[in-house]
Amino acid sequence: MYRWIAVAAALAGALLFGMSAVAEQQGTKQVKTRQALSPRILLDLMRQPVWVVGVGGLIAGFALQVTALHFGSLALVQPLLVGDLVFAVLIGAYQRRRGDVVVFAGVAACTAGVVGFLAVAKPSGGHPDDSLGTFLPLAACYCSAVAVCLVMAYGHRALRPPALALATGISYGTTAFLIKLLTTDASVAHVFTTWPLYAVAIVAPLGFVLNQDAYQRGTMVAPVLAIITITDPLVSILLAGALLSERLAHSPPAIAGEVVSLALMIAGVFVVAYRSPQAKPAR
Repeated sequence: MYRWIAVAAALAGALLFGMSAVAEQQGTKQVKTRQALSPRILLDLMRQPVWVVGVGGLIAGFALQVTALHFGSLALVQPLLVGDLVFAVLIGAYQRRRGDVVVFAGVAACTAGVVGFLAVAKPSGGHPDDSLGTFLPLAACYCSAVAVCLVMAYGHRALRPPALALATGISYGTTAFLIKLLTTDASVAHVFTTWPLYAVAIVAPLGFVLNQDAYQRGTMVAPVLAIITITDPLVSILLAGALLSERLAHSPPAIAGEVVSLALMIAGVFVVAYRSPQAKPAR
């Protein structure tokens, strides 16, 4: 029962993320370009009504994501949220009153990849641990990965958009992991006296600002879109196995099926990203 509640909440959250996606991206293109991580970009965006509407959908979708993570495993919920791209593309096609066979094929591949992975992997179990033994390796890996991305972004202009997108995806996947830790015991005493809440307060806004920077600085939305969409669930799945002890089917046929499914999902994301550059995830 809890598993289906998680699935329903995750899909509803993906729908809201997709609905806010087009509005949010339109807002980022209507303001002045700022330096990476500059808080002034947020002040500029707040003056754009279309961006504010998009953020409203983002907040509602985030609440549903939290609900899904409370009832389901991290490796179950995060791949489903790739659906925000699917919904954004379908909404965009409806607005333009025209379809694209290639885009729809990409949507079908992405959907089949996610469904196939979850059907084969059957993610289950997990033992959330918010002790210092979890915090130290997580903090070290996250800070190192984001630092490398930022060095690449500042050192190589051509790599700036994809590097910022990679940092965004890492931040989103890490935020989901932290939320999963928080939802295991939602009591006020536990939430405010353990480190995950304060880590979320740092990682989530950082990822949000990096997201705006990545889209504003990219002359082509497609590569940035694909990198964020793919990195988020992959980081979540990795953290779920390494730090939450969530179990995936691990027989040779199951592993082969998981790899094929993820490859299909990734291929679908890239097809959709390149053929439908107006869509973007809004997490």
